[in-house]
Amino acid sequence: MDKQSTVLELTNDSRNDIQMTMRRMDRREWWLWSYAMMVTMLLLVAVASFAFPALLSGADRFYSFFVNQAVRGLVGLVLIFNVYLIYQQLQITRIRRQLTDQVCAVDKVEELAQEVYKMALLDPLTGLFNRRYIEQRLESEIARSKRHGRPLAVILFDLDEFKQVNDTYGHAAGDALLKVFAERLSKATRGSDAAARYGGDEFLVVLPECKPENVQHVLKRLQGIHAEVDNQGALPIAFSSGWAASVQGESAKELLLRADAELYASKRRKPSAQPQPVAI
Repeated sequence: MDKQSTVLELTNDSRNDIQMTMRRMDRREWWLWSYAMMVTMLLLVAVASFAFPALLSGADRFYSFFVNQAVRGLVGLVLIFNVYLIYQQLQITRIRRQLTDQVCAVDKVEELAQEVYKMALLDPLTGLFNRRYIEQRLESEIARSKRHGRPLAVILFDLDEFKQVNDTYGHAAGDALLKVFAERLSKATRGSDAAARYGGDEFLVVLPECKPENVQHVLKRLQGIHAEVDNQGALPIAFSSGWAASVQGESAKELLLRADAELYASKRRKPSAQPQPVAI
């Protein structure tokens, strides 16, 4: 999480620097064209001030010669300035193109950081957190619970007869069950909670500031789940669960062992049955 935040901060800083540079380039371009218009108008006025009096007064050839040379010089200055203007505009266009390429590169870095984040912390099938992250999160939540004296609970889930589902209906059906259960689990928990695929068909939820009596609310929200399986209809998703509330001085491993013992006690109390498609 910290590494991803650092990468995103760097990309945001780079993006902000590029945006500021592009704004400066826009202001520079605006002033460049403004100066070009002013200089052009001034030179045209100067040319007119030389030419019209000579034409109106019928000046002699000597004076007309110098007027002609002065007009040509002013026209030359206008041309030179316009060439300089075109050169500056080409430079601005080149720099803007380079900045655009840098923005694209920053976007790619940001996308890569997001992908690395997903690969490092999320389970690719369900989109929940993976085991590595949830164990680190549990450690930090236990430390926070000890500091502030707040309740903490964990729930372990195990899908019943999951192997039989894979053997009977195929792994696509098993994947469908995992995805549906993960989606319902995300909806059944709060934003401050952390749900993870703990391994295979096992799931773990960390519930900060959750009293024991509130755990049942989470379990009730997970009742009656079905997964649509191609050519099989709707398969009911049955699960066993075991939960434990953290006590002072207990490690994460000890807390999980207690929840795991409750989980397998719950599984032993259930009769083994093959999930059958149902009409819903």
